[in-house]
Amino acid sequence: MATYAELHAHSGFSFLDGASDPEELAAEAARLELGALALTDHHGLYGVVRFAEAARALGLATVFGSEITLNGEERTGVRDPSGEHVVVLARSPEGYRALSETLAEAHLARGEKGAPRLTLEDLALRARDWLVLSGCRKGPLTRALYDEGPRAMGRALERLIAAFGRENVAVEIWDHAQPEDVARNDELANLAVARGVDVVATGNVHYATPEGLARANVLAAIRARSSLEEMRGWLATSGAAHLHSDAEMRRRFARWPGVVDAAGEIGASLAFDLRLVAPNLPRFPTPAGMDEQAYLTELVRIGATRRYGSRDAERVEGAWRQIDHELSVIGALGFAGYFLTVWDITEFCRRENIYCQGRGSAANSAVCYSLGITNADAVSLNLFFERFLSPARDGPPDIDVDIESGRREEVIQYVFTRYGRRHAAQVAAVITYRSRSALRDVARAFGYSEAEANALRDARHVEGAVPPMIARLAGELRDRPRHLGLHSAGMVLCDRPVTEVCPVEWARTSGRSVLQWDKDDCAAIGLVKFDLLGLGMLEALHRAVDAVAAFHGVTLDLGALAQEPAVYDLLCEADTVGVFQVESRAQMATLPRVLPRCFYDLVIEVALIRPGPIQGHAVNPYLRRRRGDEAVTYLHPRLEPILSRTLGVPLFQEQLMEMAVAVAGFSPAEADELRQAMAAKRSEVRMLRLKSRFYAGMAQNGITGAAADQLFEALAAFANFGFPESHSVSFAHLVYCSAWIKLHYPAAFLVSLLNAQPLGFWSPQSLVADARRHGVSVLRPDVNRSGVLASLEGDPERPSARLGLSSVRGIGEALAARIAEGAPWASTTDLAARAGCAERHLEALAAAGALDCFGQSRRAQVWGAGAAAQATPERLAVVSGLTAPLLPATSEMERVADDLWALGLTPEATAMALVRDALVARGVASAATLSSVEAERVQVAGVVTHRQHPETANGAVFVNLEDETGHVNVIFSRGAWVRWSSVASAPALLVRGALQRDRGSVTIAADYVEALALDAVPASRDWH
Repeated sequence: MATYAELHAHSGFSFLDGASDPEELAAEAARLELGALALTDHHGLYGVVRFAEAARALGLATVFGSEITLNGEERTGVRDPSGEHVVVLARSPEGYRALSETLAEAHLARGEKGAPRLTLEDLALRARDWLVLSGCRKGPLTRALYDEGPRAMGRALERLIAAFGRENVAVEIWDHAQPEDVARNDELANLAVARGVDVVATGNVHYATPEGLARANVLAAIRARSSLEEMRGWLATSGAAHLHSDAEMRRRFARWPGVVDAAGEIGASLAFDLRLVAPNLPRFPTPAGMDEQAYLTELVRIGATRRYGSRDAERVEGAWRQIDHELSVIGALGFAGYFLTVWDITEFCRRENIYCQGRGSAANSAVCYSLGITNADAVSLNLFFERFLSPARDGPPDIDVDIESGRREEVIQYVFTRYGRRHAAQVAAVITYRSRSALRDVARAFGYSEAEANALRDARHVEGAVPPMIARLAGELRDRPRHLGLHSAGMVLCDRPVTEVCPVEWARTSGRSVLQWDKDDCAAIGLVKFDLLGLGMLEALHRAVDAVAAFHGVTLDLGALAQEPAVYDLLCEADTVGVFQVESRAQMATLPRVLPRCFYDLVIEVALIRPGPIQGHAVNPYLRRRRGDEAVTYLHPRLEPILSRTLGVPLFQEQLMEMAVAVAGFSPAEADELRQAMAAKRSEVRMLRLKSRFYAGMAQNGITGAAADQLFEALAAFANFGFPESHSVSFAHLVYCSAWIKLHYPAAFLVSLLNAQPLGFWSPQSLVADARRHGVSVLRPDVNRSGVLASLEGDPERPSARLGLSSVRGIGEALAARIAEGAPWASTTDLAARAGCAERHLEALAAAGALDCFGQSRRAQVWGAGAAAQATPERLAVVSGLTAPLLPATSEMERVADDLWALGLTPEATAMALVRDALVARGVASAATLSSVEAERVQVAGVVTHRQHPETANGAVFVNLEDETGHVNVIFSRGAWVRWSSVASAPALLVRGALQRDRGSVTIAADYVEALALDAVPASRDWH
């Protein structure tokens, strides 16, 4: 007797159908000691990697397949989706490849995201090494039986046999404890015997254990966008669609001898390990007579000569020795093609004038620097190459390429074009339920209206607000798949069609095709991933460089900017609104304490304010040592050369590796393995082996006993928070570039930031206000002077920033372009006739001051917008009603409100400036005067720009206030926030509290708050 194998099971990757994760199914199948388990999710192989990984660890045999809908439409939004279901099981890796390709081609042929459209003939044409089960209630045999009777069912079976061959078809019977199960199974079994086709028992499984029934029914209601009440008649009434043991299946199917054995035999014959389908990277085309390694070596030689000088005259000592070492490691691991592929992508960016830079651990590589992939000199900075690539690595390195965000799509499409849709795809992101989304969807399934469900979701922290059953089911859905999304950056390439490895389908984003696996699944199966990341600051820097060249006639090379004390002065003063990475409240508070005076200080600054170093209590020791309040000490003299650059405080992952080499004699490869094991805690056995090796190495260096314990414990604690030095180096370069441009070309810097929105920590209002404080004149949009985007005008020695037409409410880029190209304009009627401006457009332009050039007041322009909008090209009559009656003048506070409505910012005096006299009368200090205030307690006021509640702050809440002179940091202790949170939610606040100073950083510890009555303020960016 063959032990029963389940051949038809759905996981959560059937998206709102299966109610258990693949791991849960595998664990339950192993507990039940099944012979094998097949995963057969709808229209894809979404969960097979997680399934295979879990099953492999449990010693469970795996079968791979998919339930495919023939002649069906969308499954979502429909209570009983149309179409017939068949289950296709792969007999071998070859069958798996054929199934994957079939699903991919069907998805791609659709032309847009959605369920693939397949017919029986489509499947038959691509069938290869498959076993096809006749399916469930919606299978062609059962449908025919219910609709037309036994003869029609016979004809349906003959169609399956004709399509796939008798030996490749099996009739499926199942028992869900429904009244019709026995009679239906009798008909199916009798037909199969009569036609010489195997009969197999399945569980038609939709959840691992009986407890999954309620969750499955809720998911079905969510999928149908209906309530549970509306789904009555379509929902299962018994919990029988779960995994059953061999003994239980034999009892349930005793009426049909042999069907359980048949399932076990088929499961054993179809089982294989998914690792057999692992692909390789495509071979990179090389010049005649050169393999990939030789071509890489030649490209590195050319680049290294340019970067470092020739071998006999190197400008950086040890550069060529390091390059030779790295090339030998790359060659030994066979990764030359990977480096060539990334080089090719960055070369495309250079050819097309797209700013990019490699970051991540690639910055530790002199080869990457020589190829132009990164901009950080790994040799000069003494970066640790083995953090990036070591001989012990079991997969290719990970090179992230940052690309200016506005042009990243060009790079993605270049990769698709170069390698083809069937050899390249983007990585998926599996969108899972979070607390809020789960609660909302479950509430809707229970019949709550959308507004009621949203209210319930928002009240989830209020005790007793959520009914217990809804709370329980929402908790069960948390972290389970809801739908497939698109990874922000990852792409994979294959040496053979990627569709043989994993199906590809269209993403919602136009022109993007996406794998059915996420990044972790791709890594587990051996797919090579490239991260092409969009970085807004690169776009802003490119725009700034172009603006400086066009307006000032100065060509900037960001890779060759001089290191200037004045730039570091700006950073030390925390004058960093808009500056990459160091513009947040926490960074601005830290800069005056770090006082960076050289590039490496910026590297440390970038790494310092991160969750890891904060949680690891590394920040304050470093700051105390930086300012001389604490002596610089080392756990062991051998660590001084490694930790001296961070004052004895370990901050970087690379330092952990160097420490292992120094005190325990680890090789660089062993050190990288220790870093991975310590940080990930993936294997206790692996960690135990490395710990023994570490202690043995320390003993050889005379480090034993308590000293050895202290060193190991320090490294283990540090491993959980160390930031990659290579990341910091890449980011620090952009910190310096953005600070340099802000110092020397503040107007161009502002224009570039506005044109690269959304970007960074600060709103456009804060960016404009900061630029005005630096002497930049910010001009309103003007239909006769503005372009589509913000631009520079006036004296090159002191340029003004003119806001673009697209910044006006409702004026999209297309209309803005028509207005800019059609200038000059004679009147609002001219705008309506030639540019196609509607009434709403003219009202917004008038409120923004963009029609001031026509000589009327803004109120008069708004009043006449409706009449002017009638001047369309097809209207021949003269437009009347343009002349406004005598209207009251607009107050300054009304002007601010109009600006915020039309532009989202005001380029002139803000509401805070307008109420300053009243605030002074109340003794309220401005942000600019706080540093000179001598009192211990002070009152401040401002518009809230941010509210933040970091997990590392022990319950404290940080609020940033902005007035017309600058910014004020306000801290609410846990108790103060409980006391004042209802008031502190107002858009503008007056705060009283203790004035705290620390090396140039000024903070108010709040103890009293009141709402400040301002009618016109921009929205804050809360909890970001």
